[in-house]
Amino acid sequence: MFAVIRTGGKQYRVAAEDVLKVDKLVGEPGEIVQFGDVLVVGGDTQLLGAPTVSGASVAAEVLEQGRGPKVIAFKKRRRKNSRRKRGHRQEFTLVRITEILTDGRTPTVEARGKAAGKPAEAPTAEAAGEDAPKAATTPRKPATTKTAGKTDDDAED
Repeated sequence: MFAVIRTGGKQYRVAAEDVLKVDKLVGEPGEIVQFGDVLVVGGDTQLLGAPTVSGASVAAEVLEQGRGPKVIAFKKRRRKNSRRKRGHRQEFTLVRITEILTDGRTPTVEARGKAAGKPAEAPTAEAAGEDAPKAATTPRKPATTKTAGKTDDDAED
């Protein structure tokens, strides 16, 4: 299954597990963002939007926030000793597409678990009603303080 989404004034053809570099989005790494402007949903049956497919969205995990390479805009007017040099770095967001949703659904727990880097629903010992094993603790050594190169003889002077 694939979808065509629109974000940042550009269109992208995406499928599950694709990694995209899009214009800056609000979100911290590990969060799930949703793209609501879905133009086409393809697969066994294709849905074409007019202009967008109603009830369709694409869920994605934010991997990284970054800045692209520096682009130099240099302007020179000949024989006038006039020069302008300006640099610019475009901000971007690296996202991984987790799932393509239709019929107004929301991202599933499995997709959120994958985004956080942990299994979807791992049963804990407390949830199973068993006593969890206690973690072994080791006594810590007391912190030692060092003098900065001073000896007892230096203190008397």
